[in-house]
Amino acid sequence: MERSLGAEHDALLFDLDGTVYRGGEVIKGADSTVSRARDSGITIRYVTNNASKPPEAVADNLNTLGVPAAVSEISTSAQAGAALLAERLPLGAPVLVVGTVALAEELVAVGLSPVRTTDAGPVAVLQGHSPDTTWADLAEACLTIRAGAVWVACNRDATLPTERGELPGNGALVAALREATGSFPLVAGKPERTLLDRAAASAAARRPIVVGDRLETDILGASRAGVPSLMVLSGVSTPAELLAASPECRPTHVAADVTALELPAAASRISEQAAWKIDTTGAGLTLAAVNGADNRSEESGTYPWSRLSALRALCAAWWSEGNGGDVEVLFEDSTAETALRELGLYRLDGERFATAATG
Repeated sequence: MERSLGAEHDALLFDLDGTVYRGGEVIKGADSTVSRARDSGITIRYVTNNASKPPEAVADNLNTLGVPAAVSEISTSAQAGAALLAERLPLGAPVLVVGTVALAEELVAVGLSPVRTTDAGPVAVLQGHSPDTTWADLAEACLTIRAGAVWVACNRDATLPTERGELPGNGALVAALREATGSFPLVAGKPERTLLDRAAASAAARRPIVVGDRLETDILGASRAGVPSLMVLSGVSTPAELLAASPECRPTHVAADVTALELPAAASRISEQAAWKIDTTGAGLTLAAVNGADNRSEESGTYPWSRLSALRALCAAWWSEGNGGDVEVLFEDSTAETALRELGLYRLDGERFATAATG
């Protein structure tokens, strides 16, 4: 019997927002998939760019949602940011905190002294997401950074997915300080390697896989860390953005959600698909269903005439040509038309479909 995608790896490095849950709601199937993976002996790490909560609170929230989690399984960008500063500063050095109490506690844990004003003579700034950050907090950070302090941002996520939609993330406020200071921070969280490397090391992982919903953080981070990745479409990044992705932002696998970890690896791998024929025509692609191909459902693990198998086939064809960026996709039959519509690639000008450009 063919092994599942999850069983091919000794550690599953899960993003949280948009991957395991969205706001206060668990994504369908995530709880049972994680439970069965843990029960089978696969090591779990929850790797989050959100620096606003301590690991204990993250674990409590997951358990409340029905997703099993221990504190030791939590890896946050706050921990990674504090570790970056601990490598560069002497014990007890004052660090200006722009973020939550939990972020300040991570500095204490590595022997540094969190402060909130320039009066304390900070030699560094650690910035993480907090819904309570004010202009006054940014002003203190601005002065400190302009004075030559080391600046570490826990992450540069421009938005934060919630059940209400996309809201401003830490990256939005990092961008404000970049504009005000002309400086660029060191980044601890994804897509930089520090957070993922620490998570993999804590799991003693030799064959980890990153599971996430954002091309520019989770998937790019996996690429930079040299590990395979599964992109799930339950969060931020879209099929259009995936097809147009640059080489370093391309995942190994793509699926609707994390339940793909329980299916054979071939079911979600980006590759040629027997049910689809792709023709490359200049700067575009033409999609056609193969007559007589098996037409079982996604749940069977074969992924034939489904929207996701079409997406995998399109990505494999477009990327194999050394292409990236915008691509126009045409259809040759009603099955292909339906797949493209379900992928959200429809454009209101007849039989023409196109991806959105990525920056």
